[in-house]
Amino acid sequence: MPALPADIFFSSISELNQRLQKREFSARDLAAAFGARIERLGPHYNALALPLTKDACRKAKDVDGDLKRQRFRGPLQGIPFGAKDLLSLAGHPTTWGAKPYATQVLDSTATVLRKLDRSGALLIGKLAMVELAGGPAYRFASASLTGPGLNPWDTARWSGGSSSGSAIAVAAGLAVFALGSETSGSILTPSAFCGVTGLRPTYGLVSRSGAMPLSWTLDKIGPIARSAEDCAIVLSAISGGDDEDPGSTGKRFRYFPAYDRPLKDIHIGFSPADFSDHADPSARAAFAEALTVLRGLGLPFHEAALPDFPYGPVISTIIGAEAASVFEPLIRGGGVDQLADARQIAAFKAAADIKATEYLKAMRVRRLIQQEVNGLFANCDILVAPARLGPAPPVDQPLDRPPAPAAPTSPTPGLGALIPAGNLAGLPALSLPCGFASGLPVAIQLVGRPNSENLLVYVGKAFQRVTDWHRRRPPVPA
Repeated sequence: MPALPADIFFSSISELNQRLQKREFSARDLAAAFGARIERLGPHYNALALPLTKDACRKAKDVDGDLKRQRFRGPLQGIPFGAKDLLSLAGHPTTWGAKPYATQVLDSTATVLRKLDRSGALLIGKLAMVELAGGPAYRFASASLTGPGLNPWDTARWSGGSSSGSAIAVAAGLAVFALGSETSGSILTPSAFCGVTGLRPTYGLVSRSGAMPLSWTLDKIGPIARSAEDCAIVLSAISGGDDEDPGSTGKRFRYFPAYDRPLKDIHIGFSPADFSDHADPSARAAFAEALTVLRGLGLPFHEAALPDFPYGPVISTIIGAEAASVFEPLIRGGGVDQLADARQIAAFKAAADIKATEYLKAMRVRRLIQQEVNGLFANCDILVAPARLGPAPPVDQPLDRPPAPAAPTSPTPGLGALIPAGNLAGLPALSLPCGFASGLPVAIQLVGRPNSENLLVYVGKAFQRVTDWHRRRPPVPA
């Protein structure tokens, strides 16, 4: 295998596709290079669940044949990627990140992986995750079959969960893009902590057929990549209706890179307190600069705040009740005791006792939340807030440890609960790296109306056109 330039591991989808079409290197050489890198560095970060280099190289030969004949199938042709290990791949282990399923082999392939295969993309590895996607609760980053996800910027820090391996792989240049899933923050959080771009799609836009269910009414699959544009390219390939997913809306996302709505006509809702009083002191300068950049693009700003609802208890009740139903055999049969995290074991057992009346009450409140949150867009097109209020915590710190209180404390609730609120309402969101705090990445999130992904990507591209945070690279391990 010829040596390929080091920049390929941090190149965009379009850049790599163009170089493949020019035959600067072959798809097989590209797959082999990424495969060797993910097999070497993936275990260093506890990011790799299953290497698939041989399969990828075999399929790459067919891609090279198409490219030689100028049969171009789109921007993902020949692009190496990774997928969270809750997505089934026929004939291969799908562990869901948990010891009870360590030897599980399914006989079908997830719809999103079949779509990417048809696009010519090359799956080079299944990626680590928090066990059972973190539901209904876990206390330590080590709640995973592969160990805690280690942040490429500082391996003493957490990568975020539950799509830990997906964000690590993109940040460390182990894959060009990766698929993750979000029920309440599992794309946005690791993307923010690892300094990459993550897109949570509108609920029902992407099929979940072949994905481990955690919460049928909340689960979403989406891309993690280096840029907003790369996320849009991937979403174009994986979106669309699917009769095998009862939650599918039947809609498809089509990326329009020439979206021509003037930025001055796109109104932004935000809460100043989110970027100052509520934020970790180390991150405030980066968040302030992000707001300055957005204003410099000509976007008009208006103050906004979420309506007063118990977002945390509502989403926790729904996730707990639905997860307990999904994993009832595991709970009742005692297999749940094999999980790595004691709090998660207890949470699953407690969730099995959630009453139907409690679940239905949470769903009724959820409907009110959907109405009120959607009402915020009467005065703005996009909501912006920190994706997380500060950088990644130490990898051994309990995740339920409350952060040190910031001073002064603002009484304004702002948009601090935007992750659970956005998930309850099924809204799309885009996490964008916006700087560093204590040497670690921080990010903002853009949230829009249902099916407004083109608008989010348009603003995200404008932000990334005048910043380079998404192009920064973590240190290379010795």
